[in-house]
Amino acid sequence: MHITILLFLILAMQSFQLRAEKSYPIPGAWQTDQYFHLLENKRVAVAGNHTSMIVDTHLVDSLLSAGIQVVRVFSPEHGFRGVAAAGELVDSSIDDRTGLPIISLYGANRRPTAKQLEDLDVILFDIQDVGTRFYTYISTMTYIMEEAARQGIPMIILDRPNPNGHYVDGPLLKPEYSSFVGLHPIPIVHGMTVGEYALMVNGEAWLPEGLQCEVHVVKVKNYTRLTRYNVSLSPSPNLPNMHAIYLYPSLCLFEGTVISLGRGTNKPFQVYGHPDLPEQKFAYRFIPQSVSAAPNPPQLGKKCNGIDLSKIPLEELRNTNQINLDYLLNAYHHFPEKEHFFNNFFERLTGTSELRRQIIAGYNADEIRASWQEDLNSFHKIRSKYLLYPDF
Repeated sequence: MHITILLFLILAMQSFQLRAEKSYPIPGAWQTDQYFHLLENKRVAVAGNHTSMIVDTHLVDSLLSAGIQVVRVFSPEHGFRGVAAAGELVDSSIDDRTGLPIISLYGANRRPTAKQLEDLDVILFDIQDVGTRFYTYISTMTYIMEEAARQGIPMIILDRPNPNGHYVDGPLLKPEYSSFVGLHPIPIVHGMTVGEYALMVNGEAWLPEGLQCEVHVVKVKNYTRLTRYNVSLSPSPNLPNMHAIYLYPSLCLFEGTVISLGRGTNKPFQVYGHPDLPEQKFAYRFIPQSVSAAPNPPQLGKKCNGIDLSKIPLEELRNTNQINLDYLLNAYHHFPEKEHFFNNFFERLTGTSELRRQIIAGYNADEIRASWQEDLNSFHKIRSKYLLYPDF
């Protein structure tokens, strides 16, 4: 394989930097010696987005510079460049920089078609995830696995650390609530990397019709679930920093209610509030605006009385090691018209009808969490079969 002098120098520089930081996690994509040779003389598709980086160079650019035949890109929710708002449909397009066709898997279709796969030899998957069931990148990966299995196309998953991989929590999804924001019977926080999750999808026979996708995982070096890993690029427009990433498993539950979680402000997933919450109890004021990351956010243009969580020390958030139900319970307790608090999305997010019932019935956080434990214990046993890294 021909490797340009420029790429050689870049990789040599990266190698030097990585040797200098042996304890820092090294994502699979950075370890080009582990997978470039598997792509020689192959027609390759990349399932990726703006987080698909080898240090400061995009994976697609690195592959092309190395003479690897990349023929198309599959992009998830938020698009290839990661700028589309949550839930915003993304059209397929042509990448301005490389001229490659970008096939959106969050537009006309959520999975690649047989025609889009027919001339491929291998698919590379490289997307930074945040470790929750309702973050849709693992659903996109599952659909790609399914269609790749139908066509007999192997997948190479370039694994990345899970910034919320240090705990497991939440109710398990019930089959009747399976959707794109939760396909499988796992808790809200699953404590796995995408590579481990792909092995679980195969191993638990979650693909239909007995399908199995040939999967090769390029593991992260120097990684355990207790490793502090700061995501350098925002994985999606409304998760701009580590505060938002750590708070996301707890605050995303507000998407199933009328409460704003800060979309349309400079603190998305770091505040919550509503105009009808009492001012004396919810002293932080914010007004959601229409912005590119949230064109039509909940409570648009209305002054919300809320709580600012952005000042909580980052280490304190990380060490919580569980979903914080107090935010949701506090908002529900003080909301005046409780019959209008929830919307129909709540069950799809939680994966069960029980949590809404428990909140309405007045359960406290400890009682709710106790109701999850039997299912969580069963999940831990299943999960243990697919772990590639030391557990917590």
